Amino acid sequence: MWKFVAFVAFIASVTCEDVALSNRYFPDNFKFGAATASYQIEGAWNEDGKGEQLWDWYTHTYPDKIRNENNGDIACDSYHKWREDIELLKELGVNHYRLSLSWSRILPNGTVYNINQNGVNYYTKILETLRANNIEPLVTLYHWDLPVVFHEMGGWLNPKIADYFADFARLSFQLFGRYVKTWITINEPQTTCVQGYGTGGKAPGYVHSGDGVYQCAYTNILAHAKAYHIYDEEFRATQNGRVSIVLDSAWAEPGSSELEDEEAARTAMAFSMGLYANPIYNGNWPQVVIDRVGNRSLNEGLPRSRLPQLTPEEIEYIKDTSDFFCLNTYGTYYAQYQNGVNESIGDPNYYSDIGIHTYSDPEWEAVTDWVSLVPWGFRSLLNFVWTEYDGVEEIVVTENGWADVETILEDTQRINYVSQYLSALLDAYYEDGVNVTGYTVWSLLDNFEWTNGYTQKLGIVHVDFDDEERMRTPKSSYSWYKRVLANRCLVEECVRE
Repeated sequence: MWKFVAFVAFIASVTCEDVALSNRYFPDNFKFGAATASYQIEGAWNEDGKGEQLWDWYTHTYPDKIRNENNGDIACDSYHKWREDIELLKELGVNHYRLSLSWSRILPNGTVYNINQNGVNYYTKILETLRANNIEPLVTLYHWDLPVVFHEMGGWLNPKIADYFADFARLSFQLFGRYVKTWITINEPQTTCVQGYGTGGKAPGYVHSGDGVYQCAYTNILAHAKAYHIYDEEFRATQNGRVSIVLDSAWAEPGSSELEDEEAARTAMAFSMGLYANPIYNGNWPQVVIDRVGNRSLNEGLPRSRLPQLTPEEIEYIKDTSDFFCLNTYGTYYAQYQNGVNESIGDPNYYSDIGIHTYSDPEWEAVTDWVSLVPWGFRSLLNFVWTEYDGVEEIVVTENGWADVETILEDTQRINYVSQYLSALLDAYYEDGVNVTGYTVWSLLDNFEWTNGYTQKLGIVHVDFDDEERMRTPKSSYSWYKRVLANRCLVEECVRE
């Protein structure tokens, strides 16, 4: 069940705190969407033949590492309520819906030798229904739910996982390619590698900051490249689709006009986005990453760099394995110089390798530490991607949204945030010539927000997690977003270019 709640005053009166919004129409080919991910919404964690995956294991083994000891066992119960979710999307008027496949729901032990037909049927029904309602599915193959058997093999620290992922990708192309024209291989490898294998802040909770981040990055981009080549060589001619990877980054703004702070910001972008984007779009790791990690490794007395060296064959194999650029972003920070390659030598550490100090402006609107209202930072990031990476002809924003820490149905802060970010996007398109062709709000539903459990709310639809039926209630932002999609305009009167 879901229900609408009417808020009479907000629709016409939202002024975005008197911030002037762009009065240009969104281009005719611009597409709007909403996003979710399998573990965050599906529930049914052990039903109908699904195998255990990393976050099942992590939340059950270390419940104390999740706020309020929450887990995704039921989540939004979208495994049973997927029809309601598609009705919400249909009513909203989106062009596309970004969703992910649960690897272990399709392959309970991770390998193609054991296919769970119940899982195949579940996703087939969703994809068929989306297509029947003229909603394009943007399908992510991996959104952090690694089959637990591969975690036991070392997870993304083990390059062999790239081969298993390639097998899963090929099977997915075979099973669902008739419905899917836009494939995303992997979601946010930076978050997986830095927080999952570097700081221990997310599953699997490993703390290997000196080398785990880089080994994880290597395996992720190799897995992506394998999946891309499989599609390119075996499926593109008949399915006529396209493939990319979702990369996430905040924008790093220099903390001052000093040259060392400007260099610090460039270095920050190289270690965050560049570590994953550079091999795919430009070839090889960013040079500053090669130099800093290599020099610091030598100063630490190591016989070789902690950064895996890509062979010439690997550089060639990974380069140009993306048909468009997928961007997730939520905030901005300032970067200042902290240490050089010969300074602060001690235990190997990813953050010492970067050598910067980061901070936020206390004036920036924010209620969590990872989402902040800085639309000019978003515009800067779009321009950076457009100019920094070779061959990028199109950018699709695959996640962006506002986080609340309590249930707010009249969520004017979210409307304010998304309004200003969409306005900055239009400025990047019209003023700067950045070809941004899509925007995807995170998220359609309030859901399980990883280690934050259910304490952070990013949905434009509220889900009552205390209700066995998981009642859905559209928020004010849902109605506002629906109006923007219908009018293709942020203000009452728009002009055409």
